[in-house]
Amino acid sequence: MTIQTGERIPDMPLTIATSEGPKPTTTGDYFGGRRVALFAVPGAYTPTCSAKHLPSYVEKAGDLRAKGVDEIACTSVNDAFVMAAWNKDQGSQDITMIADGNGQLAEALGLTMDGSNFGMGAVRSQRYSMIVNDGVVEQLNVEAPGEYRASSAETLLEQL
Repeated sequence: MTIQTGERIPDMPLTIATSEGPKPTTTGDYFGGRRVALFAVPGAYTPTCSAKHLPSYVEKAGDLRAKGVDEIACTSVNDAFVMAAWNKDQGSQDITMIADGNGQLAEALGLTMDGSNFGMGAVRSQRYSMIVNDGVVEQLNVEAPGEYRASSAETLLEQL
Protein backbone atom coordinates (compact mmCIF):
# COMPACT_ATOMS: atom_id res chain seq x y z
CA MET A 1 0.00 0.00 0.00
CA THR A 2 1.34 3.43 -0.96
CA ILE A 3 2.21 5.81 1.85
CA GLN A 4 -0.24 8.70 2.14
CA THR A 5 -0.08 12.33 3.15
CA GLY A 6 -0.23 12.55 6.95
CA GLU A 7 1.48 9.19 7.48
CA ARG A 8 4.87 8.71 9.12
CA ILE A 9 7.80 7.34 7.12
CA PRO A 10 8.41 3.78 8.41
CA ASP A 11 11.39 3.46 10.76
CA MET A 12 14.11 1.56 8.98
CA PRO A 13 17.84 1.69 8.14
CA LEU A 14 19.05 4.14 5.47
CA THR A 15 22.38 4.59 3.75
CA ILE A 16 23.57 8.09 2.88
CA ALA A 17 26.01 8.20 -0.04
CA THR A 18 28.92 10.49 0.84
CA SER A 19 32.29 11.23 -0.74
CA GLU A 20 33.86 9.37 2.21
CA GLY A 21 31.74 6.27 1.58
CA PRO A 22 28.39 4.88 2.79
CA LYS A 23 27.07 6.41 6.01
CA PRO A 24 24.43 4.34 7.84
CA THR A 25 21.52 6.07 9.58
CA THR A 26 17.81 5.46 10.08
CA THR A 27 14.72 7.14 8.68
CA GLY A 28 13.86 8.32 12.21
CA ASP A 29 17.22 10.03 12.64
CA TYR A 30 17.40 11.40 9.11
CA PHE A 31 13.87 12.80 8.80
CA GLY A 32 13.35 13.69 12.47
CA GLY A 33 13.17 17.34 13.45
CA ARG A 34 13.42 18.85 9.99
CA ARG A 35 11.58 19.44 6.73
CA VAL A 36 13.03 17.42 3.85
CA ALA A 37 12.22 17.59 0.14
CA LEU A 38 12.70 13.97 -0.96
CA PHE A 39 12.56 12.93 -4.58
CA ALA A 40 13.03 9.49 -6.08
CA VAL A 41 14.29 8.42 -9.47
CA PRO A 42 14.17 4.99 -11.11
CA GLY A 43 17.94 4.97 -11.58
CA ALA A 44 21.08 7.08 -11.33
CA TYR A 45 22.57 7.98 -14.72
CA THR A 46 19.33 7.19 -16.57
CA PRO A 47 18.34 9.76 -19.24
CA THR A 48 15.40 11.62 -17.65
CA CYS A 49 16.88 11.35 -14.18
CA SER A 50 20.21 12.87 -15.26
CA ALA A 51 18.93 15.38 -17.82
CA LYS A 52 15.85 16.70 -16.00
CA HIS A 53 14.96 15.35 -12.57
CA LEU A 54 18.16 15.80 -10.54
CA PRO A 55 19.09 19.05 -12.37
CA SER A 56 15.72 20.58 -11.46
CA TYR A 57 16.51 20.13 -7.77
CA VAL A 58 20.10 21.35 -8.16
CA GLU A 59 18.81 24.49 -9.89
CA LYS A 60 15.99 25.13 -7.41
CA ALA A 61 17.81 24.19 -4.18
CA GLY A 62 18.01 27.79 -2.97
CA ASP A 63 14.35 28.42 -3.77
CA LEU A 64 13.29 25.30 -1.88
CA ARG A 65 15.32 26.35 1.15
CA ALA A 66 13.78 29.83 0.98
CA LYS A 67 10.35 28.14 1.25
CA GLY A 68 11.27 26.33 4.48
CA VAL A 69 12.97 23.15 3.28
CA ASP A 70 15.92 22.22 5.51
CA GLU A 71 17.36 19.50 3.29
CA ILE A 72 16.92 18.13 -0.22
CA ALA A 73 17.45 14.40 -0.75
CA CYS A 74 17.37 12.06 -3.72
CA THR A 75 16.81 8.33 -3.44
CA SER A 76 17.18 5.56 -5.98
CA VAL A 77 17.54 1.79 -6.01
CA ASN A 78 21.28 2.07 -6.53
CA ASP A 79 24.20 1.41 -4.20
CA ALA A 80 25.90 4.19 -2.24
CA PHE A 81 28.96 4.22 -4.51
CA VAL A 82 26.86 4.80 -7.65
CA MET A 83 24.81 7.48 -5.90
CA ALA A 84 27.95 9.28 -4.67
CA ALA A 85 29.51 9.17 -8.17
CA TRP A 86 26.30 10.48 -9.76
CA ASN A 87 26.15 13.27 -7.18
CA LYS A 88 29.75 14.24 -7.97
CA ASP A 89 29.18 14.08 -11.75
CA GLN A 90 26.02 16.19 -11.59
CA GLY A 91 27.54 18.92 -9.44
CA SER A 92 24.82 18.49 -6.86
CA GLN A 93 26.51 19.28 -3.55
CA ASP A 94 23.19 20.67 -2.28
CA ILE A 95 21.53 17.28 -2.64
CA THR A 96 21.88 14.42 -0.14
CA MET A 97 21.90 11.06 -1.88
CA ILE A 98 20.10 8.17 -0.20
CA ALA A 99 21.14 4.79 -1.55
CA ASP A 100 18.29 2.27 -1.56
CA GLY A 101 20.36 -0.56 -3.00
CA ASN A 102 17.90 -3.33 -2.17
CA GLY A 103 14.76 -1.26 -2.74
CA GLN A 104 13.71 -1.56 0.91
CA LEU A 105 12.74 2.10 1.28
CA ALA A 106 10.79 2.06 -1.99
CA GLU A 107 8.99 -1.10 -0.85
CA ALA A 108 8.25 0.27 2.63
CA LEU A 109 6.71 3.37 1.03
CA GLY A 110 4.72 1.26 -1.45
CA LEU A 111 6.39 3.12 -4.32
CA THR A 112 8.10 0.39 -6.34
CA MET A 113 7.92 -0.38 -10.03
CA ASP A 114 9.14 -3.28 -12.15
CA GLY A 115 12.01 -2.08 -14.33
CA SER A 116 12.83 -5.49 -15.81
CA ASN A 117 11.47 -4.52 -19.25
CA PHE A 118 14.22 -1.88 -19.34
CA GLY A 119 16.95 -4.20 -17.99
CA MET A 120 16.92 -2.37 -14.65
CA GLY A 121 15.71 -5.18 -12.42
CA ALA A 122 12.35 -6.14 -11.01
CA VAL A 123 12.42 -3.72 -8.06
CA ARG A 124 12.95 -0.04 -8.79
CA SER A 125 11.55 3.10 -7.25
CA GLN A 126 8.75 4.95 -8.92
CA ARG A 127 9.47 8.57 -9.77
CA TYR A 128 8.01 10.77 -7.02
CA SER A 129 8.60 13.75 -4.78
CA MET A 130 7.45 14.45 -1.26
CA ILE A 131 7.86 16.88 1.58
CA VAL A 132 8.60 15.07 4.84
CA ASN A 133 8.14 17.21 7.94
CA ASP A 134 9.60 15.67 11.11
CA GLY A 135 9.10 12.20 9.62
CA VAL A 136 5.53 12.77 8.41
CA VAL A 137 4.59 13.02 4.73
CA GLU A 138 3.24 16.52 4.18
CA GLN A 139 3.06 16.44 0.36
CA LEU A 140 3.29 13.52 -2.09
CA ASN A 141 3.53 13.62 -5.90
CA VAL A 142 3.75 10.29 -7.72
CA GLU A 143 4.38 10.28 -11.46
CA ALA A 144 2.34 8.28 -13.91
CA PRO A 145 4.47 5.64 -15.67
CA GLY A 146 6.81 7.22 -18.21
CA GLU A 147 6.00 10.77 -17.10
CA TYR A 148 8.09 13.55 -15.61
CA ARG A 149 6.25 16.60 -14.32
CA ALA A 150 4.54 16.01 -10.99
CA SER A 151 7.77 15.17 -9.18
CA SER A 152 9.85 18.10 -10.48
CA ALA A 153 11.33 20.73 -8.20
CA GLU A 154 9.19 23.33 -9.96
CA THR A 155 5.97 21.48 -9.06
CA LEU A 156 7.09 21.02 -5.44
CA LEU A 157 7.93 24.73 -5.21
CA GLU A 158 4.45 25.65 -6.44
CA GLN A 159 2.97 23.49 -3.66
CA LEU A 160 5.00 25.05 -0.85
